[in-house]
Amino acid sequence: MVVQQVASYGIMSLLPPLLAIGLAIYTRQVFLSLAAGIWLGFTIIADWNPAIGTADAIEGTVAVLSDTGSAKVIVFTFLIGSLIATVEANGGMRGFVRWVEHARWVTNPRRAQVLAWLTGIVIFIESNLTILVAGSVSRPLFDRFKVSREKLAYIIDSTSAPVCILIPFNAWGAMVLGILANQGVVNPLGTFLIAIPMNLYAVAALVLAGLTAFLGWDIGAMKKAEERTQGGELTWKHSVAFADPGDIAPAPAEDVVLRPHNMLIPIAVMVFSMPVFMWITGEGNLAKGSGSTSVLWAVLLGLGLAWLLSLVQGSLDLNGLSRIGIKGAGGLTGMAVVLWLALALGNVTGSLGTGQYVAGAVGDNVPLFALIPLVFLVTGGIAFATGSSWGTFAIMLAVAIPLSNALGQPPAPFVAAVLSGGIFGDHCSPISDTTIIASLASATDHIEHVRTQLPYALIAGGIATVGFAFIGSLLP
Repeated sequence: MVVQQVASYGIMSLLPPLLAIGLAIYTRQVFLSLAAGIWLGFTIIADWNPAIGTADAIEGTVAVLSDTGSAKVIVFTFLIGSLIATVEANGGMRGFVRWVEHARWVTNPRRAQVLAWLTGIVIFIESNLTILVAGSVSRPLFDRFKVSREKLAYIIDSTSAPVCILIPFNAWGAMVLGILANQGVVNPLGTFLIAIPMNLYAVAALVLAGLTAFLGWDIGAMKKAEERTQGGELTWKHSVAFADPGDIAPAPAEDVVLRPHNMLIPIAVMVFSMPVFMWITGEGNLAKGSGSTSVLWAVLLGLGLAWLLSLVQGSLDLNGLSRIGIKGAGGLTGMAVVLWLALALGNVTGSLGTGQYVAGAVGDNVPLFALIPLVFLVTGGIAFATGSSWGTFAIMLAVAIPLSNALGQPPAPFVAAVLSGGIFGDHCSPISDTTIIASLASATDHIEHVRTQLPYALIAGGIATVGFAFIGSLLP
């Protein structure tokens, strides 16, 4: 059964995402929670018939794979696992860590945190790639200097989507520019560029993560996690990680020479080839390029180079590369399944009209000085409930841009409020894909990551809310 877009189901449309969020927090079982939300959504659509809802939930989840964009994201996930495993097995990852240590760049806990923060900023092509690379490089250093994995998850989560949404020429920027063009914005790129300094949550999250890394700010549950780690315990006894790092990236053999460029070259090529592939897929127009296709091509190119370096150096043969690549892909199966279920949940909440229902809470009689922060908060609520910043962008930009036109106001502040709100809700949501991937990349319990990150996200969200109120007060 293919679910058709239907009118809003009202307040019932909130039940599936709320069930998924509640179960995730209570049971710590993300797979079960997402599946329950999907089942409830399809059951509501089936007029509360549980048998039909179950059958449609299965069909709807399988149907996710028929969408080429969704399929590319899932394939990309497996390929990232293969790349991480390859650059670890050929000595690239450990070579980079050793190089950093010998260069005296990372000699204490503060520098380990700063490295994670800087890595997240430099690799700005795609949020999941940013998280996985920054987590894989920094996790051994965090463990060595007794910095909690929860803090690593927070830092890499706060330098992934916030960085990506501030760059116009990557997968995120291409998606936003496409939506702006579809909404009739005369100059999508110009509007995006104007909105960048007003994207207050993304900026606040980046700055706060940087200050936390430099100054060691430990707030709330993060302080307890730091005390536990400094006492010699990497995780809580009740912690359940999605995967063991050793399952994803096997250690290099003893005779393998540790070379940092085995990691740096593939990653650099991926980063710099992404805009090229967007230009190619957009037929000479970066703004019209396919983000999902470009990211997939970029990681394939990076993986190919990692294989080539391994073969030329003789560190691995084809049999070893194939075995390690499959092992690395298999190590991220849990993450791929979570992404698959998250996409299915996003589809069914779209069919229920969850986003439209929440967006309707904005109302028509809100004072202008309160409207911009309200757009930010409502967008954050949608992203929190659905776990999808991209889906939220698509919903709320279609609301915010016509709203700005009707009020005779420039679109950039409204665009900035939507983009900030999507990232804010995404950071707070336990069913967000980037939040889940940050937990996996840092090898920490997912709910513990949500608990320890939430105070920081709320602080940045409060700063953004006040800032948007100020921006709204300046509008004519």
